[in-house]
Amino acid sequence: MLPVAHLGLLGGFRLQYGGEAAEAAEVSTSGQRLLAYLGLRQRAARTVLAGTLWPDVTEDHALGSLRTTLWRLRQQRPSLVRSHQDTLALEDSVRVDVHDLCRCAQHAVQSEARADGRPDVASLLAGDLLPGWDEDWVVLERERLQQLRLHALETLAGHLIERGGYALALEAALECVRTDPLRESAHRAVVTVHLAERNLGDAVRHYQAFRRLLRRELGVEPSDRFRALMRRAPT
Repeated sequence: MLPVAHLGLLGGFRLQYGGEAAEAAEVSTSGQRLLAYLGLRQRAARTVLAGTLWPDVTEDHALGSLRTTLWRLRQQRPSLVRSHQDTLALEDSVRVDVHDLCRCAQHAVQSEARADGRPDVASLLAGDLLPGWDEDWVVLERERLQQLRLHALETLAGHLIERGGYALALEAALECVRTDPLRESAHRAVVTVHLAERNLGDAVRHYQAFRRLLRRELGVEPSDRFRALMRRAPT
């Protein structure tokens, strides 16, 4: 049986076969781009892939670079990429961490996430997609995944509060704040956890810190909804 390959794109590019970490030098820059693109898009036509990864050369040159990159990848290990006619895709044996994140996030925002059982918060705490990569196809996907993760964490925090899981709820809410410090819904989630635990001092301190941040960065006040939450706080 071929070893399962693990392709990590969150927090940086990583490639592992089973438990054996591949050395960074084993995958060229072009190979990393190719695997990352297929990991995010599932599959792609050769011409589309070549034009995306080598946009500043002729089509013939780009297709030649694609063939060379594929050949080099196939020399190292059992195949990571399969082809069908003009389409390329990752082999089914390749597991991609982005897919795991998406599945976890989608589960978190569905009603069954309220059921008993420990939610997989850790899967939602992964790093940003391919930090330092500035290609358009990465930037767009990074924003999509960030928004999906933030919504999932906020929803999960709400579910955990209802079940009395305050420690994990606070962890989820604070991760949202770390990811997007100006996101009011994330700060409301943090304050809601504090209020649920009747930690009024922590709630007020967090609210006031966010209020100062908004004034300094945007020149605005927290929303009516946030102010109303504080007015309803137990005394």
